[in-house]
Amino acid sequence: MKVLIIEDEKPSARRLNRMLEAEGLQVETMLHSVAESIAWFQANEHPDLIFLDIQLSDGLSFEIFETIDITSAIIFTTAYDEYALQAFKLNSIDYLLKPIDEDELVTAVEKYKSRAPKTQNVQLNFDDIKKLLVNPIERTYKKRYTVKVGQHLKMIPVDEIECFYSENKGTYAHTVEGRNYLLETSLEHLEDELSPEIFYRVSRKFYININAIKDIVSYTNSRLQIKLHNFNEQDIIVSRERVKDFKNWLN
Repeated sequence: MKVLIIEDEKPSARRLNRMLEAEGLQVETMLHSVAESIAWFQANEHPDLIFLDIQLSDGLSFEIFETIDITSAIIFTTAYDEYALQAFKLNSIDYLLKPIDEDELVTAVEKYKSRAPKTQNVQLNFDDIKKLLVNPIERTYKKRYTVKVGQHLKMIPVDEIECFYSENKGTYAHTVEGRNYLLETSLEHLEDELSPEIFYRVSRKFYININAIKDIVSYTNSRLQIKLHNFNEQDIIVSRERVKDFKNWLN
C-alpha cells in the first residue's frame, strides 16, 4: 500500500511518518505545500492513501483538488475545532484531530483497510467547506440530556455533567451529584452536541467539563492526570499527544 503525507510542518510530518512506520506502513514521500503537491501528482502515480493537512504554507489543501483529479483515499489531519469538521462528515471523509493520537491513527487506518477501495472519487463542496473554516456558522449546543431511570425519564442539564465516559460499549454521563446515567448515544456523536469551550475530549474514553476540574497532576511519560470534584471511579489521563492542545484549551 502506497502512502503519502502532505503536511507543511516538517516535525509533524516526520512524527506521523514514524507512527505509520510503527504500524507497518511505508510512506512513499512527504510533501509540504500546495504547489509542491500539484507538481508531484502531475509527475507520479497517485498513492492508495493520503494523509492531508488542511492548512498548508501556501493555501488550503483543497486547492490541490481544484487542479488535480485525485483518486486516492484521504484522511485529513487538522487542528481546526471539531464543529468545523461537520463538512467532512457529510462527505464521508475521515479525519484526525491534531495532535494525532496513536490509537485514533490505528483506528483510521484499520477503517480504510476494511473498506479497501481501489479508487475514491473525492467530491467536496469546496465553497461550503471554506466558509465553515474561515467564518464558522453559529452553533447551538445541547442544553440537556434525557435518560431513562426505571420507568421514568429524567432530564439532566449539561451544566450538571462533570464528564462523559465510555465503558463496556456504553456511554455514561457522570453528574455533580455523583450519579452515573447510561445514554443512548456514543462519544463520537457528542462531538457535535457539546460546546468545545466547555467540554474537551481528553482521551478515547473521556469528555470532561472544564468547570468540573479540581486538580491537574503531572503523570508518567509526559502525560497529565485530571481530577474532577466528584468523579473518582477511573483515572482520567491526558495522553502525551494531547497535552499541548489540552493546555491551549484551558487558556
